[in-house]
Amino acid sequence: MLFNSIEFLLAFLPITLIIYFVLNKIKKEEAAKLWLVVASLYFYGYFNKRYILIIVSSIIVNFIIGRMLYKEEQYTLKRKVLLIIGIVFNIGILGYFKYSNFFIENINIVFSKSLPLLKVALPLGISFFTFQQLSFVIDSYRGKSYNFDFLSYCLFVTFFPQLIAGPIVLPSEVIPQFQDESKKYLNYGNLNRGLYMFSIGLVKKVIIADTLSTLVSAGFDFGGSLTIMESWISSLAFTFQIYYDFSGYCDMAMGIGLMFNIDLPLNFDSPYKSSSIQEFWRRWHITLGRFLTNYLYIPLGGNRSGKFKTLRNLFVVFLVSGIWHGAGWTFILWGALHGLAIIIHKIWSSKGRRLNKTLGIFITFNLVNIFWVFFRATSINSALEVIKGMFRINTLSLGVRSAYKAALNGSFKLPMVILALSVALTFLGKSTVNRVKTMKLNNLTTVEMITYLIVCISLILSNKVSTFLYFNF
Repeated sequence: MLFNSIEFLLAFLPITLIIYFVLNKIKKEEAAKLWLVVASLYFYGYFNKRYILIIVSSIIVNFIIGRMLYKEEQYTLKRKVLLIIGIVFNIGILGYFKYSNFFIENINIVFSKSLPLLKVALPLGISFFTFQQLSFVIDSYRGKSYNFDFLSYCLFVTFFPQLIAGPIVLPSEVIPQFQDESKKYLNYGNLNRGLYMFSIGLVKKVIIADTLSTLVSAGFDFGGSLTIMESWISSLAFTFQIYYDFSGYCDMAMGIGLMFNIDLPLNFDSPYKSSSIQEFWRRWHITLGRFLTNYLYIPLGGNRSGKFKTLRNLFVVFLVSGIWHGAGWTFILWGALHGLAIIIHKIWSSKGRRLNKTLGIFITFNLVNIFWVFFRATSINSALEVIKGMFRINTLSLGVRSAYKAALNGSFKLPMVILALSVALTFLGKSTVNRVKTMKLNNLTTVEMITYLIVCISLILSNKVSTFLYFNF
């Protein structure tokens, strides 16, 4: 089930909200918690019923390991063994479902073998709920006091707004909120703010991201040489498609969380306004960056072991980030490029050099835009074809004419307008979080919100519902 589907908007979400708060109102708090877990599992299993068995098995194993670590107070060999088992289990299950066929394909290429591929389907959100539970196991080993019951743990993992594509939350961020008595009853202020935030996210996804997909497919799936204008339009279209697709999901997730009186952590903060590649990663997929910092960068030594090892650790983090995003050499190269960019930025800034903010934003945005080409392309060769086209100066006049025709063409006219609009909104508009913080619940806001929802529902009814890009990761 998708946030941008009619089933979710008009049935699942209102029914889940109503029953949850009714159960809390009549003091059936454990039943309310159980209802939310069951509803979340139904939401997850709606895509494929077999996914439920995978996530439930993962929850049971991790909870048992976490509880055993909690009861073992001393840092004994037994605790280390439990930690290793927890890490191997989580990385193993992620590796099997997400990377096994990638390894087999490369073994076949390198060693001229013909090993058959495994018939495994990638469970949605496995990267997210695996990292989430990995953090629980590691923190339990570190002595964090996670003394809560199995049902609470299930809710921490399965809470449907963040289940499929994040944010990657910690137990300490979610479980105490569900135990807070003041959050168990319907709050009309939170409901309105959450619905407002959700409606903005829905607009980002349905009107902007999905419309831009037409331009993206025309460029990246063309398979031939592109002119300089075609290449830049294609790359920029994807740059803003993934921005508004992921930003829209984050807005909707936080909005739904607010409807349940749950504050989910910020995961997206206007990253294209960053004046350096380091700042970009402090604003894009914030909770993934937090996870990799706490559970990879710091254990590797962080910045405590000298300049060279600090740069090495940073590169490893971004390489892992690329691998986490997808099983393919394009994702690995994308992560490596960001790692190299971070290293160059660190060396540059360590010498006391600073760029003008506007120039920094321009350079950072264009660098990120070029790197996104590898992220979207189906192969490194096709990515290089697009990038070569971006610097094919001799096709400028031809490219201008083709871009002009595309702007007048019926199937590309709206996407070209949306692309121009998305550029303006990205750099001149306020973030959704800031809008919600400063919003005043008045008639104008209500009319705006209802208008958003009506327009989006109309578009959903008239078009095929599309998945979020991060569902693939």
